[in-house]
Amino acid sequence: MKIHLNGKPVEVQSRTLELLIPERGLHPDALIVELNSKLIKKENWAETILREGDTLELLNFVGGG
Repeated sequence: MKIHLNGKPVEVQSRTLELLIPERGLHPDALIVELNSKLIKKENWAETILREGDTLELLNFVGGG
C-alpha cells in the first residue's frame, strides 16, 4: 500500500501503526506520530489502521547536550 511518510511516497506492508514502527526500524519510546494531521497516542497505535494515500509524519526525539 502507498502512503506519504514524512513527505515522501513510500510502499508499506504494515496495516497498523503498531506494526509499521518496527517495519521502519524505529524505536517507539521516543516517537511522535501524526496521521492525516492528527496526533495519535501510543496506546492507540494497535487499533489505528493505515489506508492507501494516508499522510503519516513520524518524529523521533533525539537527546543531546
